[in-house]
Amino acid sequence: MMPRGNAVAVVAAGTDTNGTARPDGRNRRAAETRRKIIEAAKIMITETSTAPTVVAVARRADVSVRSVFQHFGDVESLFVTVMDAIGQDIVVPHQESNSRPLAERVASVVQGLAEVFDKIVPLRVAAGQFVDHPALIERGQAFKLELRKSTFEAFAPEFANLGDQAREELADAIGAALSLDAWIVLRRRDNLSFERAAAVWRMTLTALLAHRFASVAAE
Repeated sequence: MMPRGNAVAVVAAGTDTNGTARPDGRNRRAAETRRKIIEAAKIMITETSTAPTVVAVARRADVSVRSVFQHFGDVESLFVTVMDAIGQDIVVPHQESNSRPLAERVASVVQGLAEVFDKIVPLRVAAGQFVDHPALIERGQAFKLELRKSTFEAFAPEFANLGDQAREELADAIGAALSLDAWIVLRRRDNLSFERAAAVWRMTLTALLAHRFASVAAE
């Protein structure tokens, strides 16, 4: 997915800055330069959890600073493109079956989310300085919707017994408790191991489900 809004690559594949077509050899070199820039930025973000400067990316990619600006108008455009590149390797987990015992589904949901979030943490931390960028907000909302959809899929039998409001409130509670920001708190601020953080989430999700169902049964 190409960046939208203000975060767009300056040079489209196969064209010069004036929009005219390049010869095939130049196309290949330009594509390879762009790939090297994106890959260098991805590695640096993973290593440091910070948004690298254009100068640092150029040095890591072994290209000129001018080359970076030829492909990306600014560091924000580069960052959004890198985020999309990383996003292509991340798939929101979906349940193979919602007929398994509830405890198994809770464990599966938590494991899937934890593994995805652990990959995203460096990118999310690095995105702090661009948190209000329209393109990043758009992608964040789309990701949250995917996670919400997977929650409804995983617990479809249980949600089916709830009214519309109760169903939406439970989904909101799960989304807030098992959010990327919550995972960052556990892993970065509280310095919990992956296994211990996942255990906290299994307990939290189990408690949320039990509380909601108990409340409905008491009505």
